[in-house]
Amino acid sequence: MTRTARFVATLTSAALLLTAAACADGSTPAATGSGGAIDEKSPVTITVGNKPKPDKPADVAAFERNIKKFTEAHPNITVKATETEWDAQTFQAQVAGGSLPTVMSISFTEPLNMIPNKQLPDITDELKLVDLTKDLNPETLKMVQDDKGRIYGVPFEAFSVGLAYNRALFKQAGLDPDKPPANWDEVRQYAKQITEKTGKAGYAQLTKDNTGGWMLTTMTYSMGGTVQSPDGKKSTFNDAPTKKALQLLKDLRWTDNTMGTNFLYNQEEARQDFAAGKIGMIMQAPDAYDMCVKNFGMKPADYGHGALPQDGGPHGTLTGGSIKMINPKASKNEIVAALKWIKSQEFDKYTTEALAVQNAKDTIADKGFVGRPGITPLSQETYDRYNKWREPYNNVPVEQFKGYVESTKTLKLLPEPVKKGQEVYALLDPVVQQVLTKKDADIDKLLTDAASKIDARLAR
Repeated sequence: MTRTARFVATLTSAALLLTAAACADGSTPAATGSGGAIDEKSPVTITVGNKPKPDKPADVAAFERNIKKFTEAHPNITVKATETEWDAQTFQAQVAGGSLPTVMSISFTEPLNMIPNKQLPDITDELKLVDLTKDLNPETLKMVQDDKGRIYGVPFEAFSVGLAYNRALFKQAGLDPDKPPANWDEVRQYAKQITEKTGKAGYAQLTKDNTGGWMLTTMTYSMGGTVQSPDGKKSTFNDAPTKKALQLLKDLRWTDNTMGTNFLYNQEEARQDFAAGKIGMIMQAPDAYDMCVKNFGMKPADYGHGALPQDGGPHGTLTGGSIKMINPKASKNEIVAALKWIKSQEFDKYTTEALAVQNAKDTIADKGFVGRPGITPLSQETYDRYNKWREPYNNVPVEQFKGYVESTKTLKLLPEPVKKGQEVYALLDPVVQQVLTKKDADIDKLLTDAASKIDARLAR
């Protein structure tokens, strides 16, 4: 199906969801073959994932408070919580083992692989009862639809990648902290100046736990390239843009010596060093601010976030995000209960001013952040209104994200690989690692070998 046809299917499906048809007795006839009627008043128990870990007591308290509020509003629904969360290394094993909770968050890279394998339930009809999709961004909704427009999950969080930079190191290096680099040539120049003036790594790169391939994909996009064909049947990265990205990394590492001494970073490790002032610049989504400041003690004044640097013109940046998936073994009543949970936790605040304001106050009370920029999973109009309601409570230095915010309106948002994205990333990790750890690494051979392995996976 073409993107245009799929877009029409998305809009048609969304329009259908606006008409709820609940029966007078509280039940709704299920679709043919769905296994019976839905009874919204029947007692039901669901398990929800992503409970914060005990080392974050404020987050745990907020999570438990949300469960209490939800069950008071829905007395027939019992909610049990688990710390289960998505991890690229273990997720498919959890799926195969049947150990997933009723509802949890997963990456955008998962559903387009899971839908054809029947690892996600069709929730289109259940969504009619909850009226959940009317404000959703049609582009994010595509991530959870099949070619017939049927829906298999709920996108609730979206991001795009920009360039995080340490404003304090910029100042020490004699750089303007309000003018981050706009292109990769400037990144190289800035990195040299930061290392020369401060002795710190001017630039760092994620390289392990699938993040090396993820960020190499992002660099490739910024240089006008692609990683995978639109139909997901073949790799496309063994060409000039990806080679140029890897050559830049090689130059930063071996010619300029501006990448410090650690070349095996996952995301959390990199954020910790960035927060500690050991890294001048690194590709990140804006949510890096939360972890850097809250978990690792970075001063808010030191955090800056600019647009993803481009090469040879405004090509675009990688966009991704999270969806709420529902266990394919869930009953119809459990699916409806799970959707009500998702709606209450992720969406009601966007459409009701009192809830938006209360959410902002609760976030501050729980030592969280209000106002940190991002990409909306909703219509822009809905998102702008929501941010206006919460603006008086902003506790994030939004002006330090100016370059990033402007880029969300000018750069194309390019999706992650449509087929086996995490496997693609995993097989590209060693390519990036070898370029940074072996001075004589042969970029052409590394990419040819990786393409061969990835094409074999994509053909399965």
